[in-house]
Amino acid sequence: MRLRPLTDSALRLIIAVGCSAVLYEGCAAPLRHVDRFPGYPVGFVERGMASWYGPGFHGNKTANGEQYDMYALTAAHRTLPLGAVAAVRSLTSGRHVRVRINDRGPFAKGRILDLSLAGAQALGMTSNGTDLVELRVVDYDPRPEGMGVLRVQVGSFSDLHNARALFARIRRAFADGRIIQTDLPEGRRYRVQIGRFSDEPEARKASMSLDRMFHFQSFVVRDDG
Repeated sequence: MRLRPLTDSALRLIIAVGCSAVLYEGCAAPLRHVDRFPGYPVGFVERGMASWYGPGFHGNKTANGEQYDMYALTAAHRTLPLGAVAAVRSLTSGRHVRVRINDRGPFAKGRILDLSLAGAQALGMTSNGTDLVELRVVDYDPRPEGMGVLRVQVGSFSDLHNARALFARIRRAFADGRIIQTDLPEGRRYRVQIGRFSDEPEARKASMSLDRMFHFQSFVVRDDG
């Protein structure tokens, strides 16, 4: 029997079904970008351990310049763009919630996401403290646009001497930088930040450049001045 060539529509259908099967098994998904906000990875999927943060941080400033509200559906992620909206599903209970990324973290090894108290309650994980989850980026919410400037944070220290040493090293390549002091529930921190950027693509490009040059894991933050 002679086989007929596949049409474009049939080929697209086969690819879509194949991708759905791969996603069901938890493999990384191809990134799709929101037309209005190019560069935002709608479709990105990640699985791992989530934790949550609450009362000790309530009212503090988040990485995108907002005030942390533990009763709002938000979360912290180390690398996803600020403003990314993620659908988070518990792999133990099947419960799910949608949260907006407005902060950076978690910084504990082996964790991929820090949920607000409200997000943790929606998944039923407040008593355990952690849960195995799958997150999928589904949208982008540019709510904080226009608030302050963007900077790249390259380090955070409890010892001011260590912060100054890193700052001196970085200034040879990037003249515009600063050390800021932040008082957190667990103690005082000195954060080393570089640059003043007007848009996130520019800031992310600088962050990747710093990571290549100095083997960092830097990230973008927003502040008021």
